[in-house]
Amino acid sequence: MMKRMPLERPTEHYDERIVNIDEQICALLKQRKESSDHNPGFPPLEHISGWANSFELYEDFLKAVFGVLRNEEHFRPIADPSGFRKHIPILKSIEQGELFYSVNSVRQYNNASVITFSIDWDITTDLPENPHNHSYFELYLGEEYDSRMTNGGRSSGHSSYCYVISPPLPDDLSGFEFKFREYGAPFNNKPTGIEVVFQIE
Repeated sequence: MMKRMPLERPTEHYDERIVNIDEQICALLKQRKESSDHNPGFPPLEHISGWANSFELYEDFLKAVFGVLRNEEHFRPIADPSGFRKHIPILKSIEQGELFYSVNSVRQYNNASVITFSIDWDITTDLPENPHNHSYFELYLGEEYDSRMTNGGRSSGHSSYCYVISPPLPDDLSGFEFKFREYGAPFNNKPTGIEVVFQIE
């Protein structure tokens, strides 16, 4: 997930007559999350269509609302790395098919770690229909760590993704496994089946 800019209140207007309703909405969101064991999914489109008709709301508006509710975890605050300490060399690479994946180092901060995952390929295969042109990778390090992609970029024959990890990783990474799992798009719970795993010895 890309780093979010702080939200500025879009308007000074607020109708205080609806404050109790808004509080009830927040209570229902909490109840919804707990009742679904924090995994609400997305309502069937026929449900959304029926609710739109029943409550005089736009279908696309409801789709957007439930889309945001499905991805609450992506709004969890992310550490802002501060107090740089050192680089830890990784120097690992894997070639799978036409793609060359690599991780060079971990940047250590007082409150987080930062890692960059790179992908390179033959520039002559850099065509719009190639599946690796529009992919998204998530980094898994186990339940103890929160890992979030904060930015990424792509140029001809190369792409890279930057991840912030909190709490910070230990300086001794022996035995760690960096698992990058590919998805078709951000917030997508359907992996493509491609995994790139770096074992640290």
